[in-house]
Amino acid sequence: MQRIMLKSKIHRATVTDANIDYEGSISIDENLMEATSILPFEQVHIYNISNGNRFQTYAIKGARGSGEICINGAAAHLAKRGHIIIIASYAGMEETEALNHQPALVYVDETNRIKNIAGEIAVKAGVSC
Repeated sequence: MQRIMLKSKIHRATVTDANIDYEGSISIDENLMEATSILPFEQVHIYNISNGNRFQTYAIKGARGSGEICINGAAAHLAKRGHIIIIASYAGMEETEALNHQPALVYVDETNRIKNIAGEIAVKAGVSC
């Protein structure tokens, strides 16, 4: 049986631009794509923390080291410059692989520079959800 598992995510990225006239996609700084093993044209899920919108699109390379996170095409109606988003990718795995899988969790600062990369979500003391 295949399980769909979180492969990687970029947590709390800041949208640097939204371009409704560009062909649909999300442009992601190439450094962030490498850190999360997201390939050009790979499907990604976007979760907009600022307004609650959730949508899917595909990734394209942004300029390396630029911090670029640009929402393109029709999705530019769902996320604007300055919004905080999560970019997630998923992969199908056999259960035996899934049991040992650790996703690449990339945490960024307000300029989309990598602060930390982890393999599991840290449990915060006193927080229950």
